[in-house]
Amino acid sequence: MIYTVTLNPALDYFVSVESFKTSEVNRSKADHKAPGGKGINVSRVLKHMGQPSVALGFIGGFTGEYIKSTVQQEEIQTDFIQVEGDTRINVKIKSDVESELNGVSPNISSDNVRDLEKKFEKMVHGDTVILSGSVPNSLPPTVYQHWTSLLKKRGVEVFIDTSGQPLVEAIQAKPTFIKPNHHELSELVGDSIQTFEHAVPHVQSLIDSGIDYVLLTFAGDGALLATKEQILTANTPNGIVKNSIGAGDSTVAGFVSAQKEGMELADAFRFAIATGSATAFSTGLATRSKVESLLADIQITAYKQ
Repeated sequence: MIYTVTLNPALDYFVSVESFKTSEVNRSKADHKAPGGKGINVSRVLKHMGQPSVALGFIGGFTGEYIKSTVQQEEIQTDFIQVEGDTRINVKIKSDVESELNGVSPNISSDNVRDLEKKFEKMVHGDTVILSGSVPNSLPPTVYQHWTSLLKKRGVEVFIDTSGQPLVEAIQAKPTFIKPNHHELSELVGDSIQTFEHAVPHVQSLIDSGIDYVLLTFAGDGALLATKEQILTANTPNGIVKNSIGAGDSTVAGFVSAQKEGMELADAFRFAIATGSATAFSTGLATRSKVESLLADIQITAYKQ
Protein backbone atom coordinates (compact mmCIF):
# COMPACT_ATOMS: atom_id res chain seq x y z
CA MET A 1 0.00 0.00 0.00
CA ILE A 2 1.02 3.62 -0.58
CA TYR A 3 0.72 5.98 2.39
CA THR A 4 1.09 9.75 2.20
CA VAL A 5 1.89 11.78 5.30
CA THR A 6 0.99 15.48 5.53
CA LEU A 7 2.10 17.16 8.75
CA ASN A 8 0.97 20.60 7.66
CA PRO A 9 -2.29 20.25 5.69
CA ALA A 10 -4.38 23.28 4.83
CA LEU A 11 -7.66 24.40 3.42
CA ASP A 12 -6.44 26.17 0.29
CA TYR A 13 -8.57 29.15 -0.73
CA PHE A 14 -7.86 30.23 -4.31
CA VAL A 15 -8.82 33.77 -5.28
CA SER A 16 -8.55 35.22 -8.80
CA VAL A 17 -8.09 38.99 -8.95
CA GLU A 18 -7.79 41.03 -12.14
CA SER A 19 -4.89 43.10 -10.84
CA PHE A 20 -4.05 42.67 -7.16
CA LYS A 21 -3.06 45.89 -5.36
CA THR A 22 -1.85 46.23 -1.80
CA SER A 23 -3.43 48.81 0.55
CA GLU A 24 -6.65 48.68 -1.47
CA VAL A 25 -9.90 46.72 -1.44
CA ASN A 26 -9.56 44.02 -4.11
CA ARG A 27 -12.59 42.21 -5.51
CA SER A 28 -12.23 38.65 -6.73
CA LYS A 29 -13.58 37.55 -10.10
CA ALA A 30 -13.60 33.88 -9.06
CA ASP A 31 -12.71 31.70 -6.09
CA HIS A 32 -12.73 28.09 -4.98
CA LYS A 33 -11.58 25.89 -2.07
CA ALA A 34 -9.58 22.68 -2.10
CA PRO A 35 -7.85 20.40 0.39
CA GLY A 36 -4.18 21.35 0.49
CA GLY A 37 -0.90 19.98 1.72
CA LYS A 38 1.80 18.24 -0.27
CA GLY A 39 0.99 14.69 0.84
CA ILE A 40 -2.71 15.23 0.23
CA ASN A 41 -1.89 16.50 -3.27
CA VAL A 42 0.14 13.32 -3.86
CA SER A 43 -2.80 11.13 -2.79
CA ARG A 44 -5.19 13.01 -5.06
CA VAL A 45 -2.90 12.69 -8.08
CA LEU A 46 -2.25 9.02 -7.32
CA LYS A 47 -6.02 8.53 -7.42
CA HIS A 48 -6.16 10.21 -10.83
CA MET A 49 -3.42 7.83 -12.01
CA GLY A 50 -5.40 4.81 -10.79
CA GLN A 51 -3.32 4.10 -7.68
CA PRO A 52 -4.97 3.71 -4.25
CA SER A 53 -3.36 5.31 -1.22
CA VAL A 54 -4.09 6.11 2.41
CA ALA A 55 -3.74 9.76 3.44
CA LEU A 56 -2.23 10.17 6.90
CA GLY A 57 -1.40 13.28 8.88
CA PHE A 58 -2.85 15.71 11.38
CA ILE A 59 -6.12 17.65 11.04
CA GLY A 60 -8.26 19.70 13.40
CA GLY A 61 -11.43 21.74 13.64
CA PHE A 62 -13.93 22.62 10.91
CA THR A 63 -11.18 23.13 8.33
CA GLY A 64 -9.80 19.68 9.07
CA GLU A 65 -13.24 18.17 8.68
CA TYR A 66 -13.56 19.88 5.29
CA ILE A 67 -10.26 18.34 4.17
CA LYS A 68 -11.22 14.88 5.40
CA SER A 69 -14.68 14.88 3.84
CA THR A 70 -13.50 16.30 0.53
CA VAL A 71 -10.68 13.77 0.18
CA GLN A 72 -13.04 10.94 1.08
CA GLN A 73 -15.54 12.15 -1.52
CA GLU A 74 -12.76 11.56 -4.07
CA GLU A 75 -12.70 7.93 -2.86
CA ILE A 76 -9.32 8.29 -1.17
CA GLN A 77 -8.93 6.43 2.10
CA THR A 78 -7.95 8.59 5.08
CA ASP A 79 -6.62 7.81 8.54
CA PHE A 80 -5.87 11.23 10.00
CA ILE A 81 -4.95 12.02 13.60
CA GLN A 82 -7.26 14.59 15.21
CA VAL A 83 -5.45 17.49 16.91
CA GLU A 84 -6.66 20.41 19.00
CA GLY A 85 -7.10 23.66 17.07
CA ASP A 86 -8.07 24.29 13.49
CA THR A 87 -6.16 23.18 10.43
CA ARG A 88 -4.68 26.28 8.81
CA ILE A 89 -6.16 28.22 5.88
CA ASN A 90 -3.82 29.21 3.04
CA VAL A 91 -4.90 31.97 0.67
CA LYS A 92 -3.60 31.66 -2.90
CA ILE A 93 -4.01 34.88 -4.90
CA LYS A 94 -3.88 34.47 -8.66
CA SER A 95 -3.38 37.79 -10.42
CA ASP A 96 -0.73 39.21 -12.75
CA VAL A 97 1.64 37.50 -10.29
CA GLU A 98 0.90 34.69 -7.84
CA SER A 99 0.92 35.48 -4.12
CA GLU A 100 0.30 33.30 -1.08
CA LEU A 101 -0.66 33.96 2.53
CA ASN A 102 -0.20 30.81 4.60
CA GLY A 103 -1.92 30.37 7.95
CA VAL A 104 -0.53 29.17 11.28
CA SER A 105 -0.51 25.42 11.96
CA PRO A 106 -2.16 23.96 15.07
CA ASN A 107 0.04 22.47 17.75
CA ILE A 108 0.94 18.79 17.35
CA SER A 109 1.41 17.09 20.71
CA SER A 110 3.69 14.20 21.60
CA ASP A 111 0.57 12.04 21.98
CA ASN A 112 -0.45 12.94 18.43
CA VAL A 113 2.99 11.89 17.19
CA ARG A 114 2.82 8.57 19.05
CA ASP A 115 -0.60 7.89 17.53
CA LEU A 116 0.86 8.32 14.04
CA GLU A 117 3.88 6.17 14.83
CA LYS A 118 1.53 3.37 15.92
CA LYS A 119 0.22 3.36 12.35
CA PHE A 120 3.80 3.06 11.05
CA GLU A 121 4.22 -0.06 13.21
CA LYS A 122 1.53 -1.82 11.16
CA MET A 123 3.33 -1.24 7.85
CA VAL A 124 5.16 -4.08 6.15
CA HIS A 125 7.82 -4.83 3.57
CA GLY A 126 6.76 -3.55 0.17
CA ASP A 127 4.71 -0.62 1.48
CA THR A 128 5.61 2.90 0.38
CA VAL A 129 5.45 5.98 2.60
CA ILE A 130 5.66 9.47 1.12
CA LEU A 131 6.68 12.16 3.63
CA SER A 132 5.86 15.49 2.04
CA GLY A 133 5.96 19.12 2.96
CA SER A 134 7.20 21.39 5.69
CA VAL A 135 7.54 20.40 9.35
CA PRO A 136 5.39 22.47 11.76
CA ASN A 137 7.18 24.46 14.45
CA SER A 138 5.73 22.16 17.12
CA LEU A 139 7.79 19.24 15.78
CA PRO A 140 11.59 18.93 15.60
CA PRO A 141 13.28 19.19 12.17
CA THR A 142 14.64 15.67 12.75
CA VAL A 143 11.18 14.07 12.63
CA TYR A 144 11.48 12.86 9.00
CA GLN A 145 14.90 11.42 9.77
CA HIS A 146 13.51 9.52 12.76
CA TRP A 147 10.54 8.17 10.83
CA THR A 148 12.69 7.19 7.86
CA SER A 149 14.88 5.09 10.15
CA LEU A 150 11.85 3.45 11.75
CA LEU A 151 10.19 2.66 8.44
CA LYS A 152 13.28 1.37 6.65
CA LYS A 153 13.80 -1.15 9.46
CA ARG A 154 10.37 -2.52 8.52
CA GLY A 155 11.31 -2.82 4.84
CA VAL A 156 9.19 0.17 3.85
CA GLU A 157 10.25 2.43 0.96
CA VAL A 158 10.44 6.07 2.07
CA PHE A 159 9.99 8.92 -0.40
CA ILE A 160 10.74 12.42 0.91
CA ASP A 161 9.81 15.76 -0.60
CA THR A 162 10.80 18.57 1.75
CA SER A 163 13.43 21.28 2.02
CA GLY A 164 15.62 23.18 4.44
CA GLN A 165 16.75 21.64 7.72
CA PRO A 166 14.21 18.76 7.60
CA LEU A 167 15.82 17.64 4.31
CA VAL A 168 19.34 18.05 5.72
CA GLU A 169 18.38 15.80 8.62
CA ALA A 170 16.34 13.30 6.58
CA ILE A 171 19.10 12.41 4.13
CA GLN A 172 21.18 11.14 7.06
CA ALA A 173 18.70 8.24 7.31
CA LYS A 174 19.15 7.35 3.61
CA PRO A 175 15.57 7.54 2.31
CA THR A 176 14.67 5.66 -0.86
CA PHE A 177 13.93 8.81 -2.87
CA ILE A 178 14.25 12.58 -2.60
CA LYS A 179 12.99 15.24 -5.02
CA PRO A 180 14.61 18.63 -4.48
CA ASN A 181 14.31 21.38 -7.04
CA HIS A 182 17.52 23.19 -8.00
CA HIS A 183 16.90 25.97 -5.47
CA GLU A 184 16.46 23.42 -2.66
CA LEU A 185 19.59 21.54 -3.74
CA SER A 186 21.50 24.83 -3.76
CA GLU A 187 20.41 25.46 -0.18
CA LEU A 188 21.28 21.89 0.80
CA VAL A 189 24.84 21.94 -0.56
CA GLY A 190 25.63 25.63 -0.07
CA ASP A 191 26.22 26.29 -3.76
CA SER A 192 24.27 27.93 -6.59
CA ILE A 193 23.01 25.14 -8.86
CA GLN A 194 21.88 26.38 -12.26
CA THR A 195 22.82 23.61 -14.72
CA PHE A 196 22.86 19.82 -14.99
CA GLU A 197 26.65 19.90 -15.14
CA HIS A 198 26.88 21.84 -11.89
CA ALA A 199 24.31 19.61 -10.20
CA VAL A 200 25.72 16.19 -11.11
CA PRO A 201 28.61 16.02 -8.59
CA HIS A 202 26.25 16.97 -5.74
CA VAL A 203 23.57 14.53 -6.88
CA GLN A 204 26.17 11.78 -7.25
CA SER A 205 27.32 12.46 -3.70
CA LEU A 206 23.77 11.98 -2.43
CA ILE A 207 23.50 8.69 -4.31
CA ASP A 208 26.87 7.57 -2.92
CA SER A 209 25.57 8.29 0.60
CA GLY A 210 22.93 5.58 0.20
CA ILE A 211 19.88 7.25 -1.37
CA ASP A 212 18.45 5.13 -4.20
CA TYR A 213 16.86 7.86 -6.33
CA VAL A 214 17.48 11.60 -6.57
CA LEU A 215 15.05 13.40 -8.88
CA LEU A 216 16.17 17.01 -9.36
CA THR A 217 13.84 19.45 -11.12
CA PHE A 218 14.74 22.72 -12.88
CA ALA A 219 11.18 24.01 -13.47
CA GLY A 220 10.88 24.75 -17.20
CA ASP A 221 14.48 23.73 -17.88
CA GLY A 222 13.99 20.00 -17.42
CA ALA A 223 14.97 17.47 -14.78
CA LEU A 224 17.64 14.97 -13.82
CA LEU A 225 17.22 11.51 -12.27
CA ALA A 226 20.15 9.70 -10.70
CA THR A 227 20.56 6.16 -9.39
CA LYS A 228 23.63 4.07 -8.58
CA GLU A 229 23.62 2.71 -12.13
CA GLN A 230 22.86 5.75 -14.28
CA ILE A 231 21.97 9.42 -14.61
CA LEU A 232 19.13 10.45 -16.93
CA THR A 233 17.96 13.87 -18.07
CA ALA A 234 14.57 14.99 -19.35
CA ASN A 235 13.25 18.07 -21.08
CA THR A 236 10.08 19.82 -19.97
CA PRO A 237 7.26 19.60 -22.57
CA ASN A 238 5.95 22.80 -24.11
CA GLY A 239 2.82 24.26 -22.60
CA ILE A 240 1.28 27.29 -20.95
CA VAL A 241 1.77 27.30 -17.19
CA LYS A 242 -1.59 27.89 -15.51
CA ASN A 243 -0.89 26.56 -12.03
CA SER A 244 2.47 26.00 -10.37
CA ILE A 245 0.91 24.78 -7.10
CA GLY A 246 1.11 21.01 -6.77
CA ALA A 247 3.38 20.42 -9.77
CA GLY A 248 6.20 19.03 -7.64
CA ASP A 249 3.78 16.85 -5.67
CA SER A 250 2.43 15.56 -8.97
CA THR A 251 5.94 14.65 -10.12
CA VAL A 252 6.40 12.50 -7.02
CA ALA A 253 2.98 10.89 -7.51
CA GLY A 254 3.79 10.18 -11.15
CA PHE A 255 7.05 8.44 -10.30
CA VAL A 256 5.51 6.31 -7.55
CA SER A 257 2.56 5.41 -9.77
CA ALA A 258 4.86 4.41 -12.64
CA GLN A 259 6.94 2.26 -10.31
CA LYS A 260 3.85 0.49 -9.01
CA GLU A 261 2.85 -0.19 -12.63
CA GLY A 262 6.25 -1.81 -13.22
CA MET A 263 7.60 0.72 -15.72
CA GLU A 264 11.30 0.74 -16.57
CA LEU A 265 13.30 3.59 -15.03
CA ALA A 266 13.36 5.81 -18.13
CA ASP A 267 9.62 5.39 -18.66
CA ALA A 268 8.92 6.08 -14.98
CA PHE A 269 11.00 9.27 -15.22
CA ARG A 270 9.10 10.34 -18.33
CA PHE A 271 5.78 9.63 -16.65
CA ALA A 272 6.82 11.65 -13.57
CA ILE A 273 7.78 14.70 -15.63
CA ALA A 274 4.58 14.43 -17.66
CA THR A 275 2.54 14.28 -14.44
CA GLY A 276 4.19 17.37 -12.97
CA SER A 277 3.77 19.21 -16.26
CA ALA A 278 0.13 18.14 -16.58
CA THR A 279 -0.63 19.87 -13.28
CA ALA A 280 1.36 22.96 -14.27
CA PHE A 281 -0.58 23.20 -17.54
CA SER A 282 -3.99 22.76 -15.86
CA THR A 283 -6.14 24.74 -13.45
CA GLY A 284 -6.34 21.69 -11.17
CA LEU A 285 -4.27 18.58 -10.55
CA ALA A 286 -3.07 16.27 -13.31
CA THR A 287 -5.40 13.75 -14.92
CA ARG A 288 -4.28 10.50 -16.53
CA SER A 289 -5.44 11.62 -19.97
CA LYS A 290 -3.49 14.89 -19.74
CA VAL A 291 -0.37 13.04 -18.60
CA GLU A 292 -0.57 10.58 -21.48
CA SER A 293 -1.00 13.43 -23.98
CA LEU A 294 2.39 14.85 -22.92
CA LEU A 295 4.50 11.67 -22.89
CA ALA A 296 5.57 11.85 -26.53
CA ASP A 297 6.99 15.36 -26.02
CA ILE A 298 9.43 14.27 -23.30
CA GLN A 299 12.83 12.97 -24.36
CA ILE A 300 14.88 10.93 -21.88
CA THR A 301 18.65 10.99 -22.42
CA ALA A 302 21.52 9.28 -20.67
CA TYR A 303 23.78 11.93 -19.15
CA LYS A 304 27.35 11.82 -20.44
CA GLN A 305 29.93 13.21 -18.07
